[in-house]
Formats: sequence, structure tokens, C-alpha cells
Amino acid sequence: MIRLLFWIGLVVLVVMAIRAKLRSEVRRHGATMRRDDQPHAGAAVNAEAMARCAHCHLHFPSSEAVRADGLDYCSPAHVRLPPK
Repeated sequence: MIRLLFWIGLVVLVVMAIRAKLRSEVRRHGATMRRDDQPHAGAAVNAEAMARCAHCHLHFPSSEAVRADGLDYCSPAHVRLPPK
């Protein structure tokens, strides 16, 4: 039983040490990041417009919409159901 507790404690300490090392690397890298490396506000140029299903109100890309009676649906099955 003592051996099991020892190994569990050792694993916990190793995991904590790895996490602390990763956090310090992220902080160090974040502090030295140049202004050119930061993402630009206009980086989402390729973003697609979203549509909302008239029945279940799920948001999805408008290119995947099933359109009927001027409304957008997420699937052909929802076209047969009444809008909410």
C-alpha cells in the first residue's frame, strides 16, 4: 500500500512539474512576442456567414442551409416540421 501511494505521489509531482514548465514557457514566449506575430483583427476574412434553423434554432454555415418558403433549415427533416 505504501509503494502505491509513493508511485501516485511521484506521478502527481511529475505532472505538476511539467505543467509549471509549460506555463513558464507560455509566459516567456508571450512576453517576447513581437508585434508582427500577433493575429490581425482582419484575420477572419475567410469566415462564412451563418444561418439559423427555423425549427431548432441551430446555427450553421449558410452554404449548408436547406431553404424552403424563404426560411433556412439545418436538414431536410426539419423542413417538414413547423418553424418555432
